[in-house]
Amino acid sequence: MESLSALAGGFSAALGIHNLLFCLLGCLLGTLIGVLPGIGPLATIAMLLPITFAMDPLTSLIMLAGIYYGAQYGGSTTAILLNLPGETSSVVTCLDGYQMAKKGRAGSALAIAALSSFFAGCVATLFIALLAPSLAAFSMQVRSPEYVVLIALGLVASVVLSRGSPLKAVAMALLGLLLGTLGTDVTSGETRFVEDVLPLYDGLSFVALALGLFGLAELLSNLEHPEASGTLVGKISRLWPSADEFRQAWKAALRGTGLGSLMGLLPGSGAAVASFTSYVVEKRFARDPSRFGYGAVEGVAGPEAANNAAAQTSFIPLLMLGIPGTATMALMMGAMMMQGIAPGSAIVTTNPTLFWGLIASMWIGNLMLLVINLPMIGLWVKMLSVPYRILFPSILLFSCIGVYSLNASSFDVWMLAVFAAAGYGLRKLDCDAAPLLIAFILGPLLEEHLRRALVISRGSPMIFIERPIALGLIICVAILIVLIVLPSFRAKREEAFHE
Repeated sequence: MESLSALAGGFSAALGIHNLLFCLLGCLLGTLIGVLPGIGPLATIAMLLPITFAMDPLTSLIMLAGIYYGAQYGGSTTAILLNLPGETSSVVTCLDGYQMAKKGRAGSALAIAALSSFFAGCVATLFIALLAPSLAAFSMQVRSPEYVVLIALGLVASVVLSRGSPLKAVAMALLGLLLGTLGTDVTSGETRFVEDVLPLYDGLSFVALALGLFGLAELLSNLEHPEASGTLVGKISRLWPSADEFRQAWKAALRGTGLGSLMGLLPGSGAAVASFTSYVVEKRFARDPSRFGYGAVEGVAGPEAANNAAAQTSFIPLLMLGIPGTATMALMMGAMMMQGIAPGSAIVTTNPTLFWGLIASMWIGNLMLLVINLPMIGLWVKMLSVPYRILFPSILLFSCIGVYSLNASSFDVWMLAVFAAAGYGLRKLDCDAAPLLIAFILGPLLEEHLRRALVISRGSPMIFIERPIALGLIICVAILIVLIVLPSFRAKREEAFHE
């Protein structure tokens, strides 16, 4: 009953005109960047971080969240019509969605993708609302020793579920931890690794790091390749599935929703892994697996439901435990910290309007996305004709202005250029920068809680074994480390990301 009352307060905040407008803006931007191949929610959120600094905390989070789950919707449009995945999690949708379109069932595929996404988004948001009180009660038992192991779990999970070589992912995480130590030590007041560079006394700019490694590095990578020109496979005659297609889709959507909701809770998994896993599950459940890859309805409904459900529930580790499970969630955490908000269990009690307002906005945003995606399909496809050479200078200019405006520091702009070059270089070396960003965010928290835990135990590391929750989490970390070194798991992991 208390949760219902809090949720009603959240709807009251989310339905404010200002928040509704920014929710709509976030959903529109998310759909747009989902449709345009090569940009993605990670780069877009990184570019918009400077703008959110001057906004109300709830409004900024509503907009950024709309971009994130909106991109999952938009990515399916070009995946189905042009065989171009606008977003990583839409790669799987290409396999059967494009085949459906080639057979004259493009409208059915688009409707199934949109309806599965809508259903999954609504159910996953309900899952968050129901789970929040229990998680809040559990997280009240989490103290510094548990936080140390939780953060270690998040770091190891980011390595396990990153793309490319596990060894490179470990190196990226260690580099992120090192970069997080630059600046002035809060406890001792000593400066570390800054020499006489005054702007570094406050540490590296999170916005410059994120925007350089992901936003501008993505643009530089895209400029290397000729612009892809897709052709619409045929005229969209109707936008509604047949009764038989509905019958095939609903069970797949249900399974995808459940699977995605659970996978979103796991640090490091995210929407892309959920969609790949759902496709494999649907193929195993199918009476005739040979249909997959040739226009199977379940191959669209399951993955689309899974990636949207995972996109929603990935907010739980961030909001309830202060642990960002993916690089995008690390950016969301950075946006909250810029606003002076510390993610974690206390947010439910100390800032209920923000927590429940964000949850309520997800229902509103999912409804907006359903309306935006189906009637406006023609507009989104036309957006693909905008040349990248026009988009690139505009994005570059606004990125530089945004980074400079935060601290009026030209040093941050230079750092943006350095990290853009570094991000481009890392891509060439096939190094996933996501573990670096997550480690950069979590490193200072790890150091702080480790010091507190050792002060409590008077320097004894046994405190991590004596506490049951911490011990259970250590076992989880050990299992993940075993998975990293297990050859069979590594082979399946590589196959999933290159399929």
